[in-house]
Amino acid sequence: MWEQNRHASGAATPAEDDEFKKYIREIQDWPKPGINFRDITPLLRKGNILSKAIHTMAYRFQNEDIALIASVEARGFILGAALAHELECGFVPIRKEGKLPYERLTMDYKLEYGTGILEMHVDAIDAGQRVLVVDDVLATGGTAKATADLVRASGGNVICAAFLVELTGLGGRKLLDCPVYSLVRY
Repeated sequence: MWEQNRHASGAATPAEDDEFKKYIREIQDWPKPGINFRDITPLLRKGNILSKAIHTMAYRFQNEDIALIASVEARGFILGAALAHELECGFVPIRKEGKLPYERLTMDYKLEYGTGILEMHVDAIDAGQRVLVVDDVLATGGTAKATADLVRASGGNVICAAFLVELTGLGGRKLLDCPVYSLVRY
């Protein structure tokens, strides 16, 4: 079983890191010149590799008593929902502006290539609930920080921010005031 092959941190072993990286491609100058985008869609396409990535990430949080996973659209939804299923906890969608039908909390954020607004339903998180923030990539940290700020504004406790990929050279980890877990680092 996958759990027997994990070590205490839940991080990928060097061999697993290389295996996951084989399925993450770099697209230069996208979405604009100077940005090198890490595309996880090849990993998502390989069922066994996606499953292994989700299992590895879930193992890290299996004893954290997580009530909810808050995850940002669109690729973050894929990972967040899969982790919520694996950890048997709830899922809170964090959406871009204008996508939620009910009363919302909103938060401005900065990306490495622009700005935006994230929203969450006002009743998505109960005060004191333990929440894991999940997204596909940690770059400059703006999206993750806005997500964590939304969780805290609703009374939730951010226990960690977890990512499939972290782009360490962009310093996003420094912007977050919570523990950070990343499966793969570049």
